[in-house]
Order: sequence, then structure tokens, then C-alpha cells
Amino acid sequence: MFHRIGRTVVRHPIWTIVAWLVAAVVIAMTAPTLASNSDESSFLPKSYESIQAMQLQQKAFPAAFTPAAEALYQRTDGGTLTAADKAQIAKINKELGTKTIKDVQGVFPGPFSTDGKYGLGLVKMDDKSAGQPSQADAAKALRADLTQLTKGTDINAKLGGSAAQVLDQQDASKRGESLIGIGTFVIIILAMILIFRAPLMAILPLLLIGVVAMAANGLIADITKLLGLSSNSSVSGILIVVLFGVGTDYILFLMFRYRERLRAGDDHKEAMITAVGRVGEAIASAAGAVIIAFLALSLSSVSFLKQMGPALAISVGVTLIAGLTLVPAVFSLIPPRVLFWPSKKWKAEPKGTTFAKIGRGVQRRPALVALVSGLLMVALALVATSYKASFDFASGSMPKTKESMVVQDTMTRAFSAGAAQPTEVYVTSVGGVPLDKSAISGFEQKLSGVAGVAKVAPAEFNKSGDTADISVILKYDPQSSQAMNTVDSIRDVAHANVPSGDKALVGGISAIYKDINKAINHDYLVVFPVAGLLIMLILGLMLRSVVAPWYLMASVGLGFAATLGATVLIFQHLQNQAGLMFMLPVFMYLFVVAIGTDYNILMIARLREEAREGRNPREAAAEALRHAGPTVAAAGAILAGTFASMMLAGNTLFAEMGFSISFGIVIAAFVMAMFFTPSLTALMGHAAWWPGHADRAGAGHGDSRVVAGHVPASEQLTEDADSAPRR
Repeated sequence: MFHRIGRTVVRHPIWTIVAWLVAAVVIAMTAPTLASNSDESSFLPKSYESIQAMQLQQKAFPAAFTPAAEALYQRTDGGTLTAADKAQIAKINKELGTKTIKDVQGVFPGPFSTDGKYGLGLVKMDDKSAGQPSQADAAKALRADLTQLTKGTDINAKLGGSAAQVLDQQDASKRGESLIGIGTFVIIILAMILIFRAPLMAILPLLLIGVVAMAANGLIADITKLLGLSSNSSVSGILIVVLFGVGTDYILFLMFRYRERLRAGDDHKEAMITAVGRVGEAIASAAGAVIIAFLALSLSSVSFLKQMGPALAISVGVTLIAGLTLVPAVFSLIPPRVLFWPSKKWKAEPKGTTFAKIGRGVQRRPALVALVSGLLMVALALVATSYKASFDFASGSMPKTKESMVVQDTMTRAFSAGAAQPTEVYVTSVGGVPLDKSAISGFEQKLSGVAGVAKVAPAEFNKSGDTADISVILKYDPQSSQAMNTVDSIRDVAHANVPSGDKALVGGISAIYKDINKAINHDYLVVFPVAGLLIMLILGLMLRSVVAPWYLMASVGLGFAATLGATVLIFQHLQNQAGLMFMLPVFMYLFVVAIGTDYNILMIARLREEAREGRNPREAAAEALRHAGPTVAAAGAILAGTFASMMLAGNTLFAEMGFSISFGIVIAAFVMAMFFTPSLTALMGHAAWWPGHADRAGAGHGDSRVVAGHVPASEQLTEDADSAPRR
């Protein structure tokens, strides 16, 4: 099948290229514009208590509001606010409320801090605009008006709160995407120049992947709208890395084999047809594992992850199609002397011994190699037991220097930590009759006795008297783990002590984060096993073995645990962060498992090929490392580098993601695939292939065709990494 695809696109390259360009432009132009939603409550389905509490509040207390933004006032000299200053702040709040700003429904005076240095203005906005771009526009207008209103006074004003965070997140995302894009391009260009010594081979892949990105982003927008999923600006930065990193790997697989056929004397068009036919299955297998892992995110109960799964799967799927059609069509039109200019190395086969030495070491002492590499991963995995989750998504997705983050940190210090975002306990009559106010008073006393509660405000009743809102101010930052533990206690007390015939619901931002934590724990039990089982199924079908998929997936799982441990060590222990972003383990699992499996496949496929030529298991492992080692090293180094570019974004979320995924790829390529997997396979011998005999000399070609794409890819990449000569 892949040979036929190669012959078709190489014989009709112009039509293939035109079809791609037309499709990409049409898809991009007709794709809907998606509004990014960063409202944390939109992450959860309606079955969670915090969302039910929010819906009850909107129904029973339509006039009540949680500030969408807070104007934080202080003297320009940092001193205590005088009576004149407080009067000035009241005047500013009043004038700000008279401004006509879309979505802003009023500005109300807030409390002053206990030290007398800070005052607040509470901004009410339309609830329907929560997390939407229109809130960012409103925040931008409010900041401009505050600057104008405080001009010439002794008062300095900053705008914080969720609306301001939406604005700052947009700005941070644009800057982060630019830095990630530049970093990705530089890494790929430098790596391709080092490999091919040809400027055209360094630049052309980026141009082709740019066309792929245009089509992929349009399809993602179409599918997101069709499925009614939420969009988040953080996905864009991840897509850049996935498209260009994975796309470059696929181009490498194809072009190494293409150059090998040129060296064998093939005409450049026939060489490309053969390359697609031989490597096509390798590319399809690699993409299939990654797509399955990403699609498993569709089972997530968190909308942010649910939307990301199809988006990433689409990007890899489009990249796969391009790797089999657009890329060979374009490269087949360019004569090799032009494509590889000024290098002459494409005509000769370089030699080297580094990976041969590694192979001989594994051959001599596979047990020691397996033990040492395994212990390294186990040691890092043990550190993962101290993992803690952070749910401060806002500060995690933008630098601490952003104005909204400065306001958040200042308010945490100056006011009671939970004063700006109290936990709300709603009591509603199940039968619709008025509540017993004396019973509610006793209920408040129970809540005030919960550890971690700073203050319980008297209940406010709706007009019909059948619902009460009790504001509970916590002692802790609303995004902290202590606050979420307190919410758990509040829920236990509220549900156990609610008056007979009434129902209690606990809401607020801390409750939302607590429910997100619950949803993520659900995903660990669903997404992880489903992704793992599906990838194991692919391994079993490819390798015709029941045994090999188990220890391959076990090694990848150990690599995931080691990656998590290293990330905990760097960010929690060395940088003293309170915890890692709550969705990070999900990302790590999917990327490390999918890509780690891919590298394991490349190595074990070559090992089986060597065994089929009559070598014993240890000899086969040595030869596999000699020839496939450079493949894994080159692909792993480039992909790890592209993911590391995410650390340039300047925020905690991308810093943690960039480090953890790039480290996981390094572990997968340079520890698992290079040492752990071949040494284990050498030790297990023929038992690794049970119940089949795929490793035996003289095994049928029909059996070997399953991985035929992988073996030549490894073989060719080996030649081009300046390592061992071909036999």
C-alpha cells in the first residue's frame, strides 16, 4: 500500500502539491474563529457540586455577584491611606462605574486592608462573559480608565481578578507562542544542518510543516466547534511543538531512507518511491500510537483536556498524511545535488563506532546494563511519591510580573487570604418552602467550627426565602491545597448538618478547584489504562507477540514515573514550588508513553531483524544498537529540543511541560530504547517473542513486513548519524 502511495505522489507531484495548497487554504479560510475560554468553571461538567452551586446562585441570587475584576488602590508612596485618599478612592469607584464598558454592570466599593494601605473596587460583569475574550476587552478598557482617573492624584491603581487574568493570559499566550515558535525553528534548523549539512534541507521541512499547520489548525477549529468543545489559548503553544517536532521526525525517517537509496544507485524519483514504500509503515505506526494516546484524552471529564485530545490527534494525523504525500512529492522534484548542496556526504556512507561500542557492552553484560538503567529510573521514580498538585491555573499560565498576578499576590498578603474569593455555602429548601432561619443560624455555627475557616458571614436569603447564601472566608489562598482540604471539611459538615428537608451545596473557586482535582483523579483511572491498553494492542499486532508488549509498556511506565520524579525534584524540591500544575501528569503520561513506545518499537524491530539473520539474542541486541541507536538518538534529540523550547514561554505551566516532556523523551530515547529494552530482550531471548517465532532465522517475509518500515528507517538513520557502516 505504501509503495503505491509513493509511486502515485512521485509520478504526479505537481497535482499533489496543488491539492495540498488548495486544501490548506480552503480549510484555513472557512474554519470558524474560536473564542478562548479560561474560566475554570467551564472545565467541569454540570454533575459536579461546585457547578450545581453556581447554577443555584444564578437562579436564587441573580443580583449577587462574585467580582469579575478588582481595582486595587494604594498610595503612590506606599504609605497608609488618609481620609482624603479614601474619599478619592470612593470617587474613582463611582466615576469608573459610570463608564460605558461592554459587559461591565457596575463598580462597588470594597473593604480596606487591616494595615490601612490598600483599598478595593469590586467590578461586576455579565456572568455569561466569564472567561471569554469580551472580558479581556472590558479589563483593557477598565485599566485605561483607571489610569486616567488616578492621573494627578496620590493614588495608584492596578486591575486584577479573573477578567484581568483573561487579558494577561492572552498577552502571555501570544508572547509565549512567539518564543516557542522561534525556539522550535532555531532548534530544528540547527539540528537539520548538523545532520545533512545542507541549508535547503534545513529550511524546506519548516515550510512544508507550515502548510500542514495551516490545514491542521483549520480542521481543529472545525472539529472543536462541531463537537461543542471549549477552546483554550494554551493549546496553541503545544500544537506548535507537536506539529514541528513530530513532523520533523517523520521527514527524517523518509529522507534518511531516500538518501540510502540514492547511495545504492537508484534514480532520485525511484529512490523516493522506495523510501515511501519502506518507511511508510514506520511513520504510520509511530503516528498511530501517538494518535491513540491523544484520543484517549477525549475520555477526560475536564473540558480543557477533552478539547486538547482531538486537537493533538488531528495535528499528528495531518502530519502523517503530509509525510506520505506532500513531503515526497516536493522532494522528488528537486535534484539531489541541489537538495543536499553544498554537502557531498549524501554520495558516501560515513562510518563510526560509538553505537557499536554501546552494543558490545550490552552484548557482554545485558543483566548489568538492565540493572543499572532500571535502577536509575527507579531512583527517580521514588521521588515522584512526593508529587503535589497546584491548581492556580491563572498564575501557572502567565509570568508573576503580570499586573493581575501582582494584584493577586498583594491581596493575598494585605487581606485575609480567602477574602477576595470566599467559599459559598448554599442551603435550599427541597420542597420550595421558606427556610427555618433559626435552624440556618445553628448551621452557621457548625460551619464556623471547621478548621481552616477564618470567618462565616451571616446568611443572606433570596426573596422567596427558600434559599440562603452563607459566605465562608478561608484562612488560606483559594487556590492552595489547604483551601481545597478545607472545602472537603466544609462539605462534610454542611451535608451532615443541613436542616431536615433542605439541601446544601458548596461552591466558589476553591470548590471548583477541588472538583477539578476529583475529575483529574477520575481521568487517571480511565485515560491512563485506556491509552496503555490500546498502545499494547498495537505492539502485539506489530510484533506478533504476547510477551514483548508487556515488558515494553512496563519499561515505558517506569520511564513515566522517572520523568515525574525528575520534574518533582527540579520544581518542588529545588525551586520550592508548592506543587506542579494539576494537568501535568496527564500530558507527561501521554507524550512519554506514546513517544517512548515509538522508540522502543524502532529498537526492538531492528533487534528482531538481526535475530532473523541467525544471530543469538545477545548478538542481535548488539547489532540492533549499532544500527538503530543513531536513529533513536537523532529523533530523540530533535524532539526533546523542540519540547524544551516551551520553557521559553515564561510561565510555570509551559516551563513544567517543556522540562518534563523533553526529559521524558530523553529517558525514552537514551535510557529505555538504548539500554533497558535491548538488554531485557537479550536476557529474555526467544521467550520475548512467544507465542510466535518472529525472531527465528528463516521467518517468513510475510511476518516481517509488519515492521519492514521500521527496520530500514533505523538502518538508514544509522548511516546518516556518522556511526556504523552497513554490512
